[in-house]
Amino acid sequence: QVQFVESGGGLVQPGGSLRLSCAASGTNISNYVMNWYRQNLGNQRAFVAAISRFHTPSYAGSVKGRFTCSRDNAKNTVYLQMNSLKPEDTAVYFCNAVDVVLGAGNYWGQGTQVTVSS
Repeated sequence: QVQFVESGGGLVQPGGSLRLSCAASGTNISNYVMNWYRQNLGNQRAFVAAISRFHTPSYAGSVKGRFTCSRDNAKNTVYLQMNSLKPEDTAVYFCNAVDVVLGAGNYWGQGTQVTVSS
């Protein structure tokens, strides 16, 4: 069974940092483009960051320069380092995996809550 599980969310003060992880099981992430999305109340899920199979990241404008997306294929895990957090970063963060080699699937994790508040 293929699963992607996020962790690392929590409550942090404005200006603080968190590192989210997305760990895969039942598959090897080397075949996947890995994405991070976020969703807060009343809004649609929005793209945050992505990292290609070749470790090339891309970011939404709102997080560029503050967030860093990376992957460790040996650990089957993707990370989102979030620095200089703002209250508007508050959301549930989701990991999304798209198999671009075999076309075997498009998977979502269950999400992890990030709350930025003083």
